[in-house]
Amino acid sequence: MRSLNIALGAATFLLMSGAVPALAEVFGAKETVLDNGMRIVVVENHRAPVVTQMVWYKVGAMDEPPGRSGIAHFLEHMMFKGTDSLEPGEFSAIVARNGGQENAFTSQDYTAYFQSVSSDRLDLVMELEADRMVNLNIAEEQFELERRVVLEERRQRVDSEPASILSEQVSASLYRNHPYRNPVIGWAHEIETLSIDDAVDFYRTYYAPNNAILVVSGDVDANEVFAMAEKYFGVLDPSEIPERPDYREPPMTVETEVVYYDPRVRQPSVTVRKLAPSWNTIEDRSETYALDVLSQIIGGGSTSTFYRSLVIDRGVAVNAGGWYDGDGRGPGTIGFYISPADGVSLDQAEAALREEIAKLLTKGVTEFDVERAVIRLQDAAATARDSLSGPAMTIGRALSTGRTLEDVEEWPDRIGAVTVDQVNAAARKYLSAPGEVVSRLLPEGGEKGAGQ
Repeated sequence: MRSLNIALGAATFLLMSGAVPALAEVFGAKETVLDNGMRIVVVENHRAPVVTQMVWYKVGAMDEPPGRSGIAHFLEHMMFKGTDSLEPGEFSAIVARNGGQENAFTSQDYTAYFQSVSSDRLDLVMELEADRMVNLNIAEEQFELERRVVLEERRQRVDSEPASILSEQVSASLYRNHPYRNPVIGWAHEIETLSIDDAVDFYRTYYAPNNAILVVSGDVDANEVFAMAEKYFGVLDPSEIPERPDYREPPMTVETEVVYYDPRVRQPSVTVRKLAPSWNTIEDRSETYALDVLSQIIGGGSTSTFYRSLVIDRGVAVNAGGWYDGDGRGPGTIGFYISPADGVSLDQAEAALREEIAKLLTKGVTEFDVERAVIRLQDAAATARDSLSGPAMTIGRALSTGRTLEDVEEWPDRIGAVTVDQVNAAARKYLSAPGEVVSRLLPEGGEKGAGQ
């Protein structure tokens, strides 16, 4: 079963970034661009004789044609079903025989494929990836078989999970115009109508070296990797990638409530979501760094201000916090959540949550809050270089959503430059803006276990 990464979220990027004055001193990434436009990035790490290869395609669910939701994820599955020279499943079998591990994931913004193997097997897996970039062979039998697999995956990941069911409906309410409103895995009724032609068209349109990034991290020499990439990927012809629509959300001026009752719910919750800028949708990107710091302050686990106040001090919740996600190609979000403690109704919990939001807006965060958040964000990457797959994940995700290596390298400095005034200004600007989506997850027939 191929993994479906619907939302890596801001946490991955933050976790892997920061700890030293410049991220280049952590990863020491080296980069080149092939003549056909494919970008190659290498992070040398000689701690162990292993390597992670990741190929990132700058295409995801948000690029799907109307009425064809799920085709990006469906194609991810089909990429393992054979090429002109490989039988279905042979790609994975070769990787396994050589002691490697491999998988793939699809998001709204990108699709990525990776293998972790011993360093002397990099040549093999690179050849395999280059082959399926241009030589995919989709057979009708395999396509129909995989349709059943994808529909079953949807049943397991979405239809059997009340929180996932609610999340889909919330996205459809939050985004009025942007394709983020559609689930990455696709709507079931549209998955059922997807055709081989849909998959082939999507593949031929977006799977090309000039729409891809190769990131290699591990026990390798950068120049040798560049030469290897030239050998396998450099001979592939680029394609004309269509210009992407400039999707923009209209101003949100209404409050929307989405409520889902399900007997499988054991812990009620309420979540408040608002649209926010992302790194790609705003000119003054300093605001996004301020919101990153705010996210750590309000949602950084058991030490966050909201958790301490609502769970530890007031005892009205078993969990509470907030987040900001501004890493995608489309609009970002900022939000808050709370799950009531025993004896506390969901209405009471929501009232307490809104009191904390009001306090944030009136009193603001403190200099101490900001300093502590910045230190934690930077310290989180103290062991980043010890990870073999972490650098490939961090860099690939950043580059595939529009950033440069310089943006990645300077991230800790930019976070370190955030001031308390900037955090408070960003919080007030975006949390005071009109419009929000409030979602409530409840057991069927009421708030069982929530104190009613």
